[in-house]
Amino acid sequence: MPTRQKTFKIVILILIGQLLFAANLPEGFVYLDKIIPNMTLELRYYTNHNFLGVRVDGYEENRSIISKKAAEALKNLQEELNSYGLGIKVFDSYRPQKAVDHFVRWARVLDDTLTKSEFYPKVDKKNLFKKGYIAPKSSHTRGSTVDLTIINLKDGKELDMGSNFDYFGKLSWVHTPENISMEQQSHRMLLQTLMNKYGFNNYNEEWWHFTLRDEPFPETYFNFPVK
Repeated sequence: MPTRQKTFKIVILILIGQLLFAANLPEGFVYLDKIIPNMTLELRYYTNHNFLGVRVDGYEENRSIISKKAAEALKNLQEELNSYGLGIKVFDSYRPQKAVDHFVRWARVLDDTLTKSEFYPKVDKKNLFKKGYIAPKSSHTRGSTVDLTIINLKDGKELDMGSNFDYFGKLSWVHTPENISMEQQSHRMLLQTLMNKYGFNNYNEEWWHFTLRDEPFPETYFNFPVK
Protein backbone atom coordinates (compact mmCIF):
# COMPACT_ATOMS: atom_id res chain seq x y z
CA MET A 1 0.00 0.00 0.00
CA PRO A 2 1.48 3.43 -0.95
CA THR A 3 2.65 5.56 1.95
CA ARG A 4 0.00 8.23 1.29
CA GLN A 5 -2.80 5.66 1.45
CA LYS A 6 -1.41 4.22 4.69
CA THR A 7 -1.24 7.68 6.25
CA PHE A 8 -4.80 8.45 5.15
CA LYS A 9 -6.04 5.16 6.59
CA ILE A 10 -4.35 5.85 9.96
CA VAL A 11 -5.86 9.34 10.14
CA ILE A 12 -9.34 7.95 9.40
CA LEU A 13 -8.95 5.30 12.12
CA ILE A 14 -7.87 7.93 14.66
CA LEU A 15 -10.84 10.15 13.79
CA ILE A 16 -13.24 7.23 14.07
CA GLY A 17 -11.79 6.35 17.48
CA GLN A 18 -12.22 9.93 18.68
CA LEU A 19 -15.81 10.03 17.46
CA LEU A 20 -16.62 6.72 19.13
CA PHE A 21 -15.23 7.93 22.48
CA ALA A 22 -17.14 11.20 22.22
CA ALA A 23 -20.31 9.21 21.56
CA ASN A 24 -19.54 7.06 24.59
CA LEU A 25 -19.24 9.87 27.12
CA PRO A 26 -21.76 9.16 29.88
CA GLU A 27 -25.14 10.65 29.10
CA GLY A 28 -25.27 14.22 30.31
CA PHE A 29 -21.56 14.96 29.76
CA VAL A 30 -19.93 17.11 27.07
CA TYR A 31 -16.56 18.44 26.02
CA LEU A 32 -16.51 22.01 27.29
CA ASP A 33 -14.72 23.39 24.22
CA LYS A 34 -17.62 22.16 22.08
CA ILE A 35 -19.96 24.37 24.09
CA ILE A 36 -17.50 27.28 24.56
CA PRO A 37 -15.14 27.28 21.54
CA ASN A 38 -13.25 30.40 22.68
CA MET A 39 -12.51 29.19 26.22
CA THR A 40 -8.90 28.92 27.40
CA LEU A 41 -7.81 25.58 28.86
CA GLU A 42 -4.75 24.77 30.96
CA LEU A 43 -5.56 21.32 32.30
CA ARG A 44 -2.94 21.24 35.04
CA TYR A 45 -3.29 17.56 35.94
CA TYR A 46 -2.50 16.61 32.34
CA THR A 47 0.87 18.34 32.79
CA ASN A 48 3.69 18.19 35.33
CA HIS A 49 2.82 21.68 36.61
CA ASN A 50 0.69 20.64 39.57
CA PHE A 51 1.22 19.80 43.24
CA LEU A 52 2.22 16.20 42.45
CA GLY A 53 4.84 17.28 39.91
CA VAL A 54 3.73 14.58 37.42
CA ARG A 55 0.83 13.93 35.08
CA VAL A 56 -2.06 12.54 37.10
CA ASP A 57 -3.66 9.15 36.46
CA GLY A 58 -6.76 9.36 34.28
CA TYR A 59 -5.76 12.51 32.40
CA GLU A 60 -4.96 11.17 28.94
CA GLU A 61 -5.60 14.29 26.90
CA ASN A 62 -5.83 18.06 27.36
CA ARG A 63 -9.64 18.10 27.21
CA SER A 64 -12.21 19.50 29.61
CA ILE A 65 -15.18 17.21 30.23
CA ILE A 66 -18.10 18.42 32.34
CA SER A 67 -21.82 17.89 32.76
CA LYS A 68 -23.88 19.48 30.01
CA LYS A 69 -25.84 21.44 32.60
CA ALA A 70 -22.66 22.99 34.05
CA ALA A 71 -21.31 23.66 30.55
CA GLU A 72 -24.41 25.63 29.59
CA ALA A 73 -24.10 27.74 32.73
CA LEU A 74 -20.43 28.42 31.98
CA LYS A 75 -21.33 29.39 28.41
CA ASN A 76 -23.61 32.11 29.77
CA LEU A 77 -20.82 33.27 32.08
CA GLN A 78 -18.36 33.38 29.19
CA GLU A 79 -20.72 35.48 27.09
CA GLU A 80 -21.04 38.08 29.83
CA LEU A 81 -17.29 38.17 30.44
CA ASN A 82 -16.60 38.50 26.71
CA SER A 83 -18.70 41.66 26.60
CA TYR A 84 -16.11 43.22 28.94
CA GLY A 85 -13.08 41.90 27.06
CA LEU A 86 -12.62 39.07 29.55
CA GLY A 87 -12.98 35.29 29.47
CA ILE A 88 -12.63 32.09 31.48
CA LYS A 89 -9.53 29.94 31.86
CA VAL A 90 -10.20 26.42 33.12
CA PHE A 91 -7.65 24.48 35.20
CA ASP A 92 -9.80 21.41 35.91
CA SER A 93 -13.36 20.17 35.55
CA TYR A 94 -14.46 16.52 35.59
CA ARG A 95 -11.84 14.45 37.45
CA PRO A 96 -11.77 10.62 37.36
CA GLN A 97 -11.76 8.75 40.68
CA LYS A 98 -8.44 7.20 39.67
CA ALA A 99 -6.95 10.72 39.72
CA VAL A 100 -8.23 11.29 43.25
CA ASP A 101 -6.71 7.94 44.24
CA HIS A 102 -3.41 9.15 42.77
CA PHE A 103 -3.61 12.26 44.96
CA VAL A 104 -4.10 10.06 48.03
CA ARG A 105 -1.13 7.81 47.19
CA TRP A 106 1.09 10.83 46.61
CA ALA A 107 0.09 12.44 49.92
CA ARG A 108 1.15 9.31 51.81
CA VAL A 109 4.71 9.46 50.43
CA LEU A 110 5.98 12.01 52.92
CA ASP A 111 9.47 12.38 51.48
CA ASP A 112 8.17 13.43 48.04
CA THR A 113 8.17 17.21 48.49
CA LEU A 114 9.33 18.26 45.02
CA THR A 115 6.61 20.89 44.65
CA LYS A 116 6.39 22.10 48.25
CA SER A 117 7.91 25.55 47.64
CA GLU A 118 5.25 26.44 45.06
CA PHE A 119 2.11 24.69 46.27
CA TYR A 120 2.31 24.11 50.04
CA PRO A 121 5.25 26.06 51.53
CA LYS A 122 3.55 26.61 54.90
CA VAL A 123 1.97 23.18 55.33
CA ASP A 124 3.71 20.01 56.52
CA LYS A 125 2.90 17.27 54.02
CA LYS A 126 1.89 14.90 56.81
CA ASN A 127 -0.99 17.28 57.61
CA LEU A 128 -2.52 17.45 54.12
CA PHE A 129 -5.28 14.97 55.03
CA LYS A 130 -5.99 16.51 58.42
CA LYS A 131 -6.31 20.00 56.97
CA GLY A 132 -8.57 18.80 54.16
CA TYR A 133 -6.30 19.54 51.21
CA ILE A 134 -6.38 15.87 50.16
CA ALA A 135 -9.42 13.62 50.53
CA PRO A 136 -10.53 10.23 49.13
CA LYS A 137 -13.53 11.80 47.37
CA SER A 138 -13.87 14.97 45.30
CA SER A 139 -16.86 16.90 43.99
CA HIS A 140 -14.98 17.09 40.67
CA THR A 141 -15.63 13.39 40.17
CA ARG A 142 -19.38 14.04 40.12
CA GLY A 143 -18.86 16.06 36.93
CA SER A 144 -20.24 19.51 37.73
CA THR A 145 -17.32 21.14 39.55
CA VAL A 146 -14.84 23.42 37.82
CA ASP A 147 -11.59 25.16 38.79
CA LEU A 148 -11.17 28.36 36.85
CA THR A 149 -10.05 31.97 36.74
CA ILE A 150 -10.62 35.05 34.60
CA ILE A 151 -8.30 36.23 31.84
CA ASN A 152 -7.94 39.43 29.82
CA LEU A 153 -8.71 38.57 26.20
CA LYS A 154 -6.25 41.14 24.83
CA ASP A 155 -3.14 39.45 26.19
CA GLY A 156 -4.45 36.18 27.63
CA LYS A 157 -3.10 37.03 31.07
CA GLU A 158 -4.89 35.90 34.21
CA LEU A 159 -6.35 38.53 36.50
CA ASP A 160 -4.24 38.66 39.66
CA MET A 161 -6.15 36.75 42.34
CA GLY A 162 -3.47 37.02 45.02
CA SER A 163 -2.43 33.35 44.99
CA ASN A 164 -1.68 30.64 42.48
CA PHE A 165 -4.17 27.93 41.56
CA ASP A 166 -3.91 24.96 43.95
CA TYR A 167 -1.96 26.86 46.59
CA PHE A 168 -2.57 25.05 49.89
CA GLY A 169 -3.01 27.68 52.57
CA LYS A 170 -5.06 30.56 53.91
CA LEU A 171 -3.84 32.78 51.08
CA SER A 172 -6.27 30.87 48.82
CA TRP A 173 -9.32 31.48 51.00
CA VAL A 174 -11.87 33.73 49.33
CA HIS A 175 -11.82 36.04 52.35
CA THR A 176 -8.21 35.44 53.26
CA PRO A 177 -6.87 36.77 56.57
CA GLU A 178 -3.52 37.23 54.83
CA ASN A 179 -2.46 40.42 53.11
CA ILE A 180 -3.61 40.85 49.52
CA SER A 181 -4.20 44.06 47.60
CA MET A 182 -7.58 45.68 47.03
CA GLU A 183 -7.22 44.90 43.32
CA GLN A 184 -6.62 41.20 44.02
CA GLN A 185 -9.61 41.08 46.36
CA SER A 186 -11.80 42.83 43.79
CA HIS A 187 -10.82 40.24 41.17
CA ARG A 188 -11.83 37.46 43.55
CA MET A 189 -15.15 39.15 44.22
CA LEU A 190 -15.81 39.55 40.50
CA LEU A 191 -15.30 35.81 39.99
CA GLN A 192 -17.42 34.94 43.03
CA THR A 193 -20.26 37.26 42.03
CA LEU A 194 -20.49 36.02 38.45
CA MET A 195 -20.20 32.33 39.33
CA ASN A 196 -22.95 32.74 41.91
CA LYS A 197 -25.08 34.55 39.33
CA TYR A 198 -24.82 31.61 36.95
CA GLY A 199 -25.67 28.95 39.51
CA PHE A 200 -22.41 27.88 41.15
CA ASN A 201 -21.44 27.63 44.81
CA ASN A 202 -17.87 28.30 45.87
CA TYR A 203 -15.68 26.30 48.23
CA ASN A 204 -14.58 29.21 50.42
CA GLU A 205 -11.04 27.91 51.01
CA GLU A 206 -10.26 27.86 47.28
CA TRP A 207 -11.14 30.98 45.32
CA TRP A 208 -11.03 28.99 42.03
CA HIS A 209 -13.32 26.06 43.00
CA PHE A 210 -17.05 26.04 42.12
CA THR A 211 -19.80 23.42 42.01
CA LEU A 212 -23.09 23.79 40.17
CA ARG A 213 -25.80 24.19 42.81
CA ASP A 214 -28.29 21.95 41.03
CA GLU A 215 -25.73 19.38 39.87
CA PRO A 216 -27.24 16.46 37.93
CA PHE A 217 -25.16 13.67 39.54
CA PRO A 218 -24.90 14.59 43.25
CA GLU A 219 -24.32 11.02 44.45
CA THR A 220 -22.29 9.54 41.57
CA TYR A 221 -18.48 9.43 41.44
CA PHE A 222 -17.34 8.65 37.90
CA ASN A 223 -14.09 7.02 36.80
CA PHE A 224 -13.96 7.24 33.01
CA PRO A 225 -10.72 8.79 31.66
CA VAL A 226 -10.24 12.33 30.40
CA LYS A 227 -9.55 11.90 26.71
